[in-house]
Amino acid sequence: MKKWIVTVWLTLLMVIIFSFFWYNQLVYSLPTPVPSDYKTVRTGQKIKLASPLNFNNNKPVFLHFFNPDCPCSRFNIDHFKSLVKTYHNRVNFAVVLMTDKSNSAEEVKKRFGISVPVIADSTVAALCGVYSTPQAVVLNANRELYYRGNYNKSRYCTDAKTSYALIALDGVLNKKHILNEDIFALKSYGCKLPNCKN
Repeated sequence: MKKWIVTVWLTLLMVIIFSFFWYNQLVYSLPTPVPSDYKTVRTGQKIKLASPLNFNNNKPVFLHFFNPDCPCSRFNIDHFKSLVKTYHNRVNFAVVLMTDKSNSAEEVKKRFGISVPVIADSTVAALCGVYSTPQAVVLNANRELYYRGNYNKSRYCTDAKTSYALIALDGVLNKKHILNEDIFALKSYGCKLPNCKN
């Protein structure tokens, strides 16, 4: 009788754990709902960034929209930091903190080991047409929107063929016209921003 109870209990526990992971994967695979008040920002549109994002040089700008409470954001922080390490001499990087909690920029920098400017300004998301995290925004040297979208098709940013943010960085640095035919590059996946409405 004891063996049977233990077997049933372990089976039930495994089903619960499997269901939890399956549900999380399902939620991740669904696109983030577009807010009803969303205003489209088109590729090529000039983006006026305020200080401290107003870098006084002719380098492209890479903005990482990050919410420390979003599992998807936490999954890709190492990928973002690897991009910073590789491109920091040629690109201005910054993290735009998107959360309704009282996480200070300094706390986030320390907690996640971020070495680039971190700002908490939700208006930047609207300027760039971002409504979920994590999202990457690449502006060319003229501060025109070059790319806004996902980092990778893979949840953990491990698929080299769909490393969209990396492809965008290479494209803007080599002055190529970016062609994104992949729906996973441009359709927002991840966590809704705290101030978005359905």
